[in-house]
Amino acid sequence: MGCNSVSWSPAVNPGSLVEGGARSPVTAVKRLVTGGGDMLLKIWMEENGEWVMEEKLEGHSDWVRDVAWCPGIGLPISRIASCSQDCKVMIWTKDETVGGKWNSVVLKTFSDVVWHGSWSITGDILAVSGADNKVTLWKESMEGAWVCVSEVDKGQEGGTQQPQIS
Repeated sequence: MGCNSVSWSPAVNPGSLVEGGARSPVTAVKRLVTGGGDMLLKIWMEENGEWVMEEKLEGHSDWVRDVAWCPGIGLPISRIASCSQDCKVMIWTKDETVGGKWNSVVLKTFSDVVWHGSWSITGDILAVSGADNKVTLWKESMEGAWVCVSEVDKGQEGGTQQPQIS
């Protein structure tokens, strides 16, 4: 089926900076997520020089075109965005404080294929682009809902808009 996308996780385990404090040693981990033609996200971890699949995440109904691991370093939550041929962007979240299972929500079902997702360096804004010629910026509200905070439409007459981020 092939691999369409790969993304590294943050270099430390989720919650390690919160639990251990500033003076505790932090153990680096090698972990990544892949997405491909099998419609799955696969999470891999390096153990003793070998890559071992930790988990398979199911939710898309067509090829996964892109995966992006959120850079929330040290927080007790891991987050991955996935973009698919099924026109959906999904947000996958694993909260280490409540059992550590991956849960997913559909950020949005777009009008066309979604090609790419990219987190801001702080991990609080997700940029999404697709075959609709738009780039949208998404942010999680205080209530936990994902809200579009800006849109750039490359197909508009007269060029592009400047994104307004609130």
